[in-house]
Amino acid sequence: MAALEKKVEKIGKINLDLTKYPGQDFYCDGAVEDELLEIVQKYSKVEYSRIIEERADWPTLYHLSSLRENIVDWIPMDENTKVLEVGSGCGAITGALSRKAGEVTCVELSKKRSIINAYRNSECENVTIHVGNFKDVEPDLPRDYDYICLIGVFEYGQSYIGGEKPYEEFLRILMGHLALGGRIVIAIENKYGMKYFAGCREDHLGTYFSGIENYQNDSGVRTFSRKGLEKIFAACKVDKYSFYYPYPDYKFMTTLYSDAYLPGKGELSKNLCNYDRDRMVLFDEKNAFDGTIEEGVFPLFANSYIAVLGEKLDVKYVKYSNDRAPEYQIRTEICRDVNGRIDVRKHPLSQEAKEHIRAVAVAHDNLRQRYEGSGLFVNKCELYERKDKVWASFEFVSGVPLSELMDRCLEKNDLDGFHKLFKEYVEKIGYNEQYPVSDFDMVFSNIMVKGDKWTVIDYEWTFGKEVSAKELAFRAVYCYLLENEKRNKLNLDLILKELNITEEEAQNYREQEMDFQKFVTGKRLSLGEMRNKIGHQVLEPMKWVEKYQAADSASRVQIYEDCGKGYSEENSYFIPEAYQGENLIETEVAVSGNVAVLRFDPAMCSCIVKIREMLWNGTPVPMQNRKMIVTNGKAAGNGTYIFPTTDPNINIKVGDLERRGENILFVQMEINPVPVEMAQDLANSVKKLI
Repeated sequence: MAALEKKVEKIGKINLDLTKYPGQDFYCDGAVEDELLEIVQKYSKVEYSRIIEERADWPTLYHLSSLRENIVDWIPMDENTKVLEVGSGCGAITGALSRKAGEVTCVELSKKRSIINAYRNSECENVTIHVGNFKDVEPDLPRDYDYICLIGVFEYGQSYIGGEKPYEEFLRILMGHLALGGRIVIAIENKYGMKYFAGCREDHLGTYFSGIENYQNDSGVRTFSRKGLEKIFAACKVDKYSFYYPYPDYKFMTTLYSDAYLPGKGELSKNLCNYDRDRMVLFDEKNAFDGTIEEGVFPLFANSYIAVLGEKLDVKYVKYSNDRAPEYQIRTEICRDVNGRIDVRKHPLSQEAKEHIRAVAVAHDNLRQRYEGSGLFVNKCELYERKDKVWASFEFVSGVPLSELMDRCLEKNDLDGFHKLFKEYVEKIGYNEQYPVSDFDMVFSNIMVKGDKWTVIDYEWTFGKEVSAKELAFRAVYCYLLENEKRNKLNLDLILKELNITEEEAQNYREQEMDFQKFVTGKRLSLGEMRNKIGHQVLEPMKWVEKYQAADSASRVQIYEDCGKGYSEENSYFIPEAYQGENLIETEVAVSGNVAVLRFDPAMCSCIVKIREMLWNGTPVPMQNRKMIVTNGKAAGNGTYIFPTTDPNINIKVGDLERRGENILFVQMEINPVPVEMAQDLANSVKKLI
């Protein structure tokens, strides 16, 4: 068979290989992709943030946000690295791979998306995009890639490959294209991710609990648990792999954990992480995550996984701070160097942020001078500059964050212990207070405690000016309380009194904190603010249940029997369901001969009741006799009573009626709950009956 004629188009510096393109796109998001194409053709990348905020919709955020690049930014690559990106879509991470690696090959079925990718990354001269079905393109791909990236792609293995074991076959095919020592990087949702239990819809299907229920409908897409992925790896004879846990998930990862560095209690607090649709909140995910951390089962419930197949990477932990103004965007990572030493590194994520990294090294020297002899140590920092790269390296400090020690005190209601720690904190940070250098971010979580040694581990926001200890301490408490509502048992007024802070000063400090946050983020909206602007609802079913139960309970009819000793809960009961309509109740009550007074509580809320019919052993009860029926409501005539109380009752003196051993009281009444204020107004408007 003759070889196909190669068809290559050029968009900017990118090669678009259409040799295996089938001639039509088999999937498309319609107008959304047309709009994205118009944006990448008309605007530069620096304008994407503005456009995302103006449009405030999920597709624009998802496809154009630079934060999507975090998922591969941390992976070590250089100019000699060769990368295959399968399912490159609209190019959300292609640009990052291009900047990091020497050569990038993309495979994408959709021509429209490939064109968007090409225009978006048109300055990347080391990128080739193959447009076509992976099965058609794959035979022509080389077999020497250092990295093969599947970011949100492996779950579509059924569509890509087909067959009885599509995921195993997909992986085997990919392994055949690795260079010696190469790695495959898979980013995928965990079918048992905490967010799905808590009420997020399944990312691909938009339905609740699909993965948890093991995908009962054949949808062509499937995510996996960690064990499920490991079974696939074992079937493909992959024995070297590492799991990472991107948080909140892999789409907009801000923090990356690993088995060598798992999250600590209190760290996983930003869980409203879906931007595409409404979600429920069935429980507090932060508290649930804390439980999994305590029990050592967090990896089973992480929202997403990054599986790196091949030799382990040195990186153990990564935190991104790139939802800031460009001059403050950095990446913090914990890794093991060539000598086996664990250290912490801060890297700039923009050219503008290089000065910020240099300033951190200066801050280290200044803070050490200020706190010399205080008992408060400053984590050692060394600045490195290689060619065009700058980074700061810190010693890895073991111990327990001060915030966690304080949490332990609050959990045990040991407020004396808390205040003892807080007093020591204030004394230490206030040392040499007149020195013109202050770490404005001296929050509790930035201080590591080991025995008697307190060490400041992060001093990124150090300024060359004097800031009072009470101002720093107020900010630390303020941030501490905002992070977790369980800490609200702390008496802030007592803290203010201890710091000698007036309410006016406290308000000024709060406003100053808002100004500081804007200083850090610049004019950009945070992801949390973007979620609010997109406007998808957060639904809380437990509130609906409680409201329903309250309404249901309020409408229940309770009966008390007085046999001569008054009423008691022991001699009361609720009548069985007897509603004939929404508000109309009809029931027969058996009454023994020794009951003197029978009390009806028609509801447990303020209401209007109309007794339509009341029969005693088949004979009408003389309701016009006001001594026969006594209520704590206002009679409005014709058997209607208004009850401006949450404990309405109707007392029927059945002892004055002709009785026998067993009696039957038939009642038909209409019960209409109304707000207590309205019931009071209605009762006041009724003329007193003569």
